[in-house]
Amino acid sequence: MRPALLAAARSPRLEATVSRMRITRQLVDRFVAGESEPDAVAAVRGLLESGRFVSVDYLGEDTTDVARATATVDAYLSLLQAYTGISSVPHSLEVSVKLSALGQGIDQALALENARTICAAAEKAGVWVTVDAEDHTTTGSTLAIVRELRQEFPDLGTVLQAYLRRTEDDCREFSGPRSRIRLCKGAYSEPASVAFQKPADVSDSYVRCLRVLMEGEGYPMVASHDPDMIDAARRFAEATGRDVDSYEFQMLYGIRDREQIRLVGSGVHVRVYVPYGSQWYGYFMRRLAERPANLMFFVRSLVSRS
Repeated sequence: MRPALLAAARSPRLEATVSRMRITRQLVDRFVAGESEPDAVAAVRGLLESGRFVSVDYLGEDTTDVARATATVDAYLSLLQAYTGISSVPHSLEVSVKLSALGQGIDQALALENARTICAAAEKAGVWVTVDAEDHTTTGSTLAIVRELRQEFPDLGTVLQAYLRRTEDDCREFSGPRSRIRLCKGAYSEPASVAFQKPADVSDSYVRCLRVLMEGEGYPMVASHDPDMIDAARRFAEATGRDVDSYEFQMLYGIRDREQIRLVGSGVHVRVYVPYGSQWYGYFMRRLAERPANLMFFVRSLVSRS
């Protein structure tokens, strides 16, 4: 089902159908903090009170309209204002940005300038920024923009996806001083020519990439719900002499909440990826594709309602 769900994530026709279904909202609410900025801020406050860190994503991607890209920038600037005074813990607040939502598909220079505007406002607010990864066709462009932005904003983070065959080399490049890499397995449908297809091969790649980052000079961000990857990260951190302030775990909003709390209780940093906004469909479908339990919950709900 995973390839079908990932294909469905890019189908406007299916988006219209699924979005009209009332039962969809029940599951969407598990993964998305809400459609408005106040919804997101309320979720952020609750997570911070539990000792967790946050990274908020204003949902949207594949923008082909300049006005919409500008509206996305404005949404991030407003969110950064809303962050004011919400936490005194250093680096507990972050925003995650998709370059395709900033106009990457229109003009790379436009996306660069829009990202620069967000980075400048975030730096002034004392908030971290991480550039999200998308499908493999954007990887080269995304990393080129990240390289340029890091000359001005050296703490800018980015996401690397372990299922891509190139990622181990990218980890080596981006593991230097002040680098911040969020390592995830990957959530898009990719051809075998550029990406590992078997789950075991993806996991093996993740471990190799994680080792590179842990042995590097940057700040690894271990984005995984997989207990094996979490255990591997803690082993590598111990073996390389990293203290708890030199790396963090990251998990998605609404997934393994108890495990998030357990990890915080064990003394490590956990950051929760908090999406919000009306453009939730693509994100929602990728979450279904990642975990069969999510899809089964959705199907059982549909059956019970019918």
